[in-house]
Amino acid sequence: MQQRVGLPGREQSARNAVVQTVHRQGSEQAQTKLSKDSIRFYEKIGLVEGERLPNGYRDFGPEMVTWLHYVRTAQVLGFSLAEIGKHGEKLRHAPDSAAALSALLADKLHVVDERMAELAVLRADLSERIGTGCPLRPL
Repeated sequence: MQQRVGLPGREQSARNAVVQTVHRQGSEQAQTKLSKDSIRFYEKIGLVEGERLPNGYRDFGPEMVTWLHYVRTAQVLGFSLAEIGKHGEKLRHAPDSAAALSALLADKLHVVDERMAELAVLRADLSERIGTGCPLRPL
């Protein structure tokens, strides 16, 4: 997007003369519905990279919006930020990213199934203890 970028401390005519293509953090925020703090945090932990311009804005490439959507969707699907960072580079450079992503989702589904089985055992144990004299006593 074209933005008129001002230079602090210069005359108005000099400020108006400077036009750069800048992907401002607010633009990514609006397109991804993520807060500025989230985007800054992702940058801090290495999930996104932006070049800091002399005027203080961060310059993100146009692919950043797509990546931020991926990060948010992956979080909703139960992936941690560490997992997203670990697998993100592999997916970007995979010859068949759809197949690689499907394999990753299948692995995550297996983890979820295992956790659900653990929770079913926990639920049964809790249910058995309800109404006992001392629910913390070993059964």
